[in-house]
Amino acid sequence: MHSTEKLLANYQPSDNCLTECIIAVTGAGDGIGKVMALAYAQDGATVILLGRTVDNLETTYDEIEAAGYRQPAIFVIDFETATETDYQQLADSIDASFGRLDGLLHNAALLGVLTSIANYSVATWQQLMSVNVNAPFMLTKKCLPLLQKSPRASIIFTGSSVGLKGRAYWGAYSITKAAIENLSQVLADELATTSNISVNSINPGATRTQMRANAYPAEDPQQVKLAESLIPLYLYLIDSNNTQTNHITGQQFNA
Repeated sequence: MHSTEKLLANYQPSDNCLTECIIAVTGAGDGIGKVMALAYAQDGATVILLGRTVDNLETTYDEIEAAGYRQPAIFVIDFETATETDYQQLADSIDASFGRLDGLLHNAALLGVLTSIANYSVATWQQLMSVNVNAPFMLTKKCLPLLQKSPRASIIFTGSSVGLKGRAYWGAYSITKAAIENLSQVLADELATTSNISVNSINPGATRTQMRANAYPAEDPQQVKLAESLIPLYLYLIDSNNTQTNHITGQQFNA
């Protein structure tokens, strides 16, 4: 685990530091995914917006265009029902349109329900396994050849504190986030000496999103940090001009 404050202390991204970069963001229609898609676009990237809710993706698309940033792209995919063939077709479409990927941010996830394991619905369990674990695995697997075409690529997994230490009643969400931490570590270890791809995970902590509101309905949202406060760390790890990240891979960061 890295000290985030120390890491970012001397980080000053240059203007348009992501110019010419192609970055795919899952869950780009709302929450942290939307904020990071906008931030990456602001810094010059061409952002590929991935998700299942067309209206939300189109809203993000329109905001990027209205700001005068590079034209993004939308690829609609349902992470709950998508098959291996669907992910291969998605990767092929990205390859045909852009030729490579410089960054892949995994943010899409479902919360499920907060209840005991004894009372946990099998259907909900399987749903979260599909969206929170199987989808990032298959998308990453199919996109690795595209990331390997980049001079320097980055994969970021969005984790959670309940993935670092299990917590009662968090059920499949906690367990799937633990799986994501291990996926990040295994992949980083495999790629460390064989590719130009860095792999890291970020635990955003308490962040003002709809998922947080669903998990803590009695919490005052004004007391929770905005997703925009996370931008420096998410940018730091994907900025190909940032020489400080040359050897950072396989790490877990707490925002």
